[in-house]
Amino acid sequence: MARTVKPRRRYDSPRRREQAEATRLAILEAAERLFGERGYANTSIAEIAAAAGVALKTVYAVFGTKAEVLRALWNLRVRGDEEPVPVAERDWFRAVLAEPDPRRRLALVAHNARLVRGRTATLAEVVRQAAPGDAQIADLWQRFQRELYERGMREVARTLARDRVLAVDRKAAADLLWTLTHPDLYLLLVRERGWKPERYEQWLGDALCRELLG
Repeated sequence: MARTVKPRRRYDSPRRREQAEATRLAILEAAERLFGERGYANTSIAEIAAAAGVALKTVYAVFGTKAEVLRALWNLRVRGDEEPVPVAERDWFRAVLAEPDPRRRLALVAHNARLVRGRTATLAEVVRQAAPGDAQIADLWQRFQRELYERGMREVARTLARDRVLAVDRKAAADLLWTLTHPDLYLLLVRERGWKPERYEQWLGDALCRELLG
């Protein structure tokens, strides 16, 4: 009688998962530092592995390609953590849409913009510079632009139009929200002109109220 061979169980534990998450984060942080210093095109997977203190094959095993490293890094910084929850479904964004006072709503937009741009503005520059030479990165950049407008600022404009407080038409409101919260403007004021992030937030909240509410 043939002996039944039981399949080997894959050993998994909280400690192993924690180690895997720590390795993943170390790779992403190393990549972020190198991309910021050298640019995407001038950074190799081998250099990322060395900076993260892991084997080259580990980076390939976790991410597969350099483009996937950048995509994962972008999602991490935009969302603020590794949970697979889109920005439009995050509590901090939903709180904006639920805020009954229009001026307070725009102040929350400015606050969130400061936090998210603080994490992503330089990385956005890396993505845009890399986009012409890599189709995957170009798609990532276009998706960011589209989501910021369609799932972010257009939704905020919709709530203001619903409340009948807009001094401009709804499309113009979405365009102004998208432009004023764009990472380019954050970089110009905070990095180039030396504004404190808190000053940027205050200015942005005031500018949004002035331009949209009259």
